[in-house]
Amino acid sequence: MDNLSKLGWLNAEVLLNDTFVKGKYKPEETGLILANTNSSLDNDLKYYNTISDIPSPSVFVYTLPNIVIGEICIRNNFKGEHAFFIQDKFDAEFIYSQVNYLLERDILQACICGWVDVLGEDYKAALFLIEKNNAGAHVAFSPDNMNRIFNTIN
Repeated sequence: MDNLSKLGWLNAEVLLNDTFVKGKYKPEETGLILANTNSSLDNDLKYYNTISDIPSPSVFVYTLPNIVIGEICIRNNFKGEHAFFIQDKFDAEFIYSQVNYLLERDILQACICGWVDVLGEDYKAALFLIEKNNAGAHVAFSPDNMNRIFNTIN
């Protein structure tokens, strides 16, 4: 497991440890919407350097973000919609709109969303668990709150 996968998996474990009741939703009702800025290209290049002198399949830039989602889904039996977006920077409005779309249309009932990024020695992760709120707004956690939390993380 590469560093990006470890960071995403560990943050998901911490997030779900005390806040998520497993079995509350069907596996297809829980999904993931994640993003980062580098698509783990840093890790892909490190891997490529370790195999440069032997025949090997191509290294695809988008492979490792998909592994992050796969590790989280396998561990927690999540089978709902998921995506890993590559963006210039953390964009809470975009993440909010994607999650809200899925909850509003009853595609998902719960979603882990946020940012998982590793570039060399620098890393930053902020994951949020959003559950459908049938009493009002579909996503009670606002982009302003996500930005405030993300920007206070060291």
